[in-house]
Amino acid sequence: MSFVKLSASALAIAAIGATAASARDEIRRVGSSTVFPYTQAVAEQFANNTDFPSPIVESTGTGGGMQIFCGGIGEDYADITGASRRMKASEYELCVEGGVTDITEARIGSDGLSIAISRDNDFDWDLTLEEIYLALGAMVPVDGEWVENPYTTWDEINSDFPETEIEVLGPPPTSGTRDAFVELAMWEGCMELDYVKDGEYGEDWVEENCSRMRTDGPFIEAGENDNLIVQRLQANSDAMGIFGYSFLFENQDTLKAVTIEGVEPMSETIADGSYPISRPLFFYIKNAHRGVIPGFNEFLEEYMSEDALAPGGYLEERGLVPLSEDAREELRQRVADAVTMDPIE
Repeated sequence: MSFVKLSASALAIAAIGATAASARDEIRRVGSSTVFPYTQAVAEQFANNTDFPSPIVESTGTGGGMQIFCGGIGEDYADITGASRRMKASEYELCVEGGVTDITEARIGSDGLSIAISRDNDFDWDLTLEEIYLALGAMVPVDGEWVENPYTTWDEINSDFPETEIEVLGPPPTSGTRDAFVELAMWEGCMELDYVKDGEYGEDWVEENCSRMRTDGPFIEAGENDNLIVQRLQANSDAMGIFGYSFLFENQDTLKAVTIEGVEPMSETIADGSYPISRPLFFYIKNAHRGVIPGFNEFLEEYMSEDALAPGGYLEERGLVPLSEDAREELRQRVADAVTMDPIE
């Protein structure tokens, strides 16, 4: 299907957008650091195969990208934002306030939240979600009391672990990776605690009391640039890092996975959900900019191509876990037709 031959509704959208967005030459993408390498790869392919300028691809984090994307329509605002989680209701409201009401949501594939460590570390690391929470949660149970986390070394979490300091580098609160890690690892790990199960605390209590990462040293916010986390792990063999699977995939020569409950992150385990901290990946398209920003439709066509998204495509080579054939076709149709996403409540 050609994205140049847009449906009548999409052409109408472009005509409306032409009055609001100026003819900026470059496509601009912001958003998730996890989705960044995939969009960057598409941008490189697009620039090599067309005469359009190379798109501007920025890594601002999921939350930061939503702020920029939802700010308004026109050359000062991005055309696409990547997200390592679905858009929140509050972000959708921000878009509405900024006049950005015609958005197409595109789920491009799946990703696993990897915990990685240097290959120079010779311990065979395998963590449960409960152990992850006890190492990184701001509040933990000690002797039947809910207190500030006192643990500083891994052997205090599990006597079989090395007596090394807990040092885990991860994303800041603006990151979709942080949001996903809290929901998939921290909440689930907290719910496995005997203190929580015996107290019969529900999901609301867990969300309120188990979302905060500790700030006393063992957990280090390392910014939105996951490559910096990789570099610090390569320099410190005892430190662990949290980032998307693609960064582990691309650095397997120097880093290895910390398995989670005996399961290693890989395409198969992420796709079938057996890896405990897996998540979908998205990008969001500002339809008012279609037909206004040069090459925008052609860029979307490249992003939706089988060369990019199919098994064996160049995005899987970068670590993306592909959608099924039917899901890819449904995605391609929705993006081509500029289908407006439903309001998020």
